[in-house]
This record gives sequence, C-alpha cells and structure tokens, in this order.
Amino acid sequence: MKITYIGHSGFSVELEEAVLIFDYYQGTIPEFDGRKPIYVFVSHKHHDHFNQEIFALSDQYPDVTYILSSDTRMNEKYMERRGIPAAAREHIIYIGKNAEQVLQGPGDARVRVETLASTDEGVAFLVGMGDRCIYHAGDLNWWSWEGESDDDERRMEENFKREMKKLEGRRFDAAFLPLDPRQEDRFSWGFDVFMRTADAGKAIPMHFWGDYSVIPKLLSLDCSKPYRDRVVEITREGQVFEF
Repeated sequence: MKITYIGHSGFSVELEEAVLIFDYYQGTIPEFDGRKPIYVFVSHKHHDHFNQEIFALSDQYPDVTYILSSDTRMNEKYMERRGIPAAAREHIIYIGKNAEQVLQGPGDARVRVETLASTDEGVAFLVGMGDRCIYHAGDLNWWSWEGESDDDERRMEENFKREMKKLEGRRFDAAFLPLDPRQEDRFSWGFDVFMRTADAGKAIPMHFWGDYSVIPKLLSLDCSKPYRDRVVEITREGQVFEF
C-alpha cells in the first residue's frame, strides 16, 4: 500500500488492484498506472474537501469512478456549465449517510463502501478492497470550540461518540483523522477517541491547515502513549509512505 499526502485532507492510496483518492482540495495528484481503476471519494461539499478539478482525471485515465457524498449532488445543466467531462458525469455515484454499497472492481474484485454521518457536513468513508480496509473521516470529528454553550458541547460529544461506537471492533489498515490546531487544547479529542475505539494499523493526521507542528504536539501528550507508534508523521505535501 502506497499512500501520498496530497494536501490538507487529500490523499491517494495505491493498492495492488486499484487507486483510491480522497478529498482532493489542493496540491499535486500523483501519476498512476493507467491500467488500474481509480476511485475518487468526496466526503462533502466544503471547498477544502471538494475541488472539481478531480473530474479532469477522466480525460487522463480510462477507468475513473467518483463516489460523492449526496450533499454535493449536481444536476446535468450545472455540470455542463462547469465543463465537467461527459466521461466523468457518467461515472458519478452519490452516497448518503449510514449507507453501504458494493461496486464492481477489476476482475472479480469488489469495492465495499460504507459511510458514517459526519458531525459537520456529509459523510465519513470506510472503504474495503480485498483484505485491505481504509477509513477517511472527512469532517467527522469531535468539533469542540472555546465559548460554545453547554448544550452545543453536549450535543457534539454525543453525536461524535454515537458514530464512533459503530466502529468498535473494526480494523483498518490506514485511518485518516482530523487533527485541527484551530481547536487549541481540544485538537486531539476526536483523534484520541477514534484510536481508543477502532484498531488502526496506521493513523494519519489530516486537516491541520499546514501546521505540521500539531503532529509532534499530539505525540507529546500522555493520551497518545498507547498508539503513538502507529501515528504517521507528515512533514510536507507530496510525502509518500509505503506500508
């Protein structure tokens, strides 16, 4: 498994059978083996997770499928005005919250797509192919901010932990998780709950707005001791990891 940090919450995951791309926003998408099918995932409509440049991949590669959160839904007239290639428009699949879908992969392979409900917009993705399983949180996180009301705090905690409970006992080869420095001393709450709920072989921070220092900050916290050897330290866009 080859993982490239494209930028912000955007990653590519190259498996033996296929390529997965998540939440492209900015940065350089790597070149891929054109014989492999490509599956492009968009967790929600926010501009830092959904850049319509992804549809140009259909002009470059023969087999691209787009799996988009249903909140991004576009009609044909809009897509025509935006210049989205017909080859891309014909291969868009919309998926909602708490859904499951199995897609035909290469040969006899299947792509298993499950979603959770985000605590912000859209969905989180659980994607399985062969014996590999990947989790991409999108904006599913414990979004706690200084100055919020007690009711808002309680509602957010309950909503986040409800979704995390669905992951109890689940094993992921790689999990992409928000670690947002804007939350100040609460930046690690969601990351920590995930790591204590699910089993992730590699935990990969994202959504840190270019502030790479937030990763060593997490690793310095006592709470990270049980899993810090599984946290991937990102230092730059375009960084490649092979597991």
